[in-house]
Amino acid sequence: MLLSSENHHSLFIPKGFAHGFLTLEDDTEFVYKCDDYYDPSSDSGIIWNDPEIAIPWESYFQQYEINSPILSVKDQNHPTLRAFLPSNPF
Repeated sequence: MLLSSENHHSLFIPKGFAHGFLTLEDDTEFVYKCDDYYDPSSDSGIIWNDPEIAIPWESYFQQYEINSPILSVKDQNHPTLRAFLPSNPF
């Protein structure tokens, strides 16, 4: 789904549902609502390019002429889904 300031679309992501996004422009602002106050101890993630999840990121990079993603240090160091699940049961 493409979200933009022109189409005003939004996306509901249920609590505990893994999600990710790719911004297509520099200085993109991503705004979201949460069901409670932010709790750093519950902040976690899964590495964006986990081969077992197999999201076709390369096709998006080609389509939008992106050379390589820019990731935060936090996002670069997330575990794979397999490593994440044993320590984070739902």
